[in-house]
Amino acid sequence: MIFDVLIIGGGVAGMQCALVLGSAQNKIYCKDKKIGIILHQRTSHLQNALFNNVLGLPSGTLGKDILAQGKEQLRTEYSNVAQLENEKVIAVLDDGEELYKVVTNKNEYFSKNVVVALNYSKPFEIAGLEQYIEPHMRANAMKDRIQLRNFNHLIKKGLYVCGTLAGWRSQFAIAAGSGASVATDILTEWNDNIPTKVHDKIIIK
Repeated sequence: MIFDVLIIGGGVAGMQCALVLGSAQNKIYCKDKKIGIILHQRTSHLQNALFNNVLGLPSGTLGKDILAQGKEQLRTEYSNVAQLENEKVIAVLDDGEELYKVVTNKNEYFSKNVVVALNYSKPFEIAGLEQYIEPHMRANAMKDRIQLRNFNHLIKKGLYVCGTLAGWRSQFAIAAGSGASVATDILTEWNDNIPTKVHDKIIIK
C-alpha cells in the first residue's frame, strides 16, 4: 500500500498531526486518502513529563498517560489512520518517483508525504536525512540539540518536520501546534491549495 502521508514519531507533535489529519476523514478532499503513523514512543520526552501549565490538561497529568490516551483517542475517533507500532525508522529515501521509501527495522513503506516528528536529541540516525541536520536555533547551546533545516516545516516537496526537530522550543503547546500546522498544510494541498482547517462544532437546534 502507498500512503498519502506517513508520520514518523508518536510524541505530541506526531500524534497531534495524526489527529487533525484523521479528523478530516469526511471531507471530500480526504476521500480515500491513506494516512499512517509509526508510533515509536520509547524515546519520546513525554515518557517522563509532568504537566501543570497546559491549557485543558488537569494539573499533574503525566506524559506517559498522554501517550497511551492519544493512541486510544486516535484509534477510537479516527480509525482511518493506520497505527504502526513497535517499529523503528532507519531510513527515509527519495525514490525519485514522487514517493518516499520509509525503511524500518521490520518493513518498508512508500508514501507521497512524510512528516518527521521525532525529538531533537542526538544521536539522530535516520539515513537519507543527514544532510538536513543543523544546530537547534532555539535550544540552549549547552544541550547540543539539533533540528532539520526547513522553511515553515517544509524540508522539501513532500517532506515535512514538526515539533522540536523543526526548531521549536520544547513546550507541549508549541509542539502540538507545530504538528497541527503541518496537518493543515497537507490538508490545504489536498484541497487544491485552498486554505483549510478542521473544526468540530456544537450544533444548537
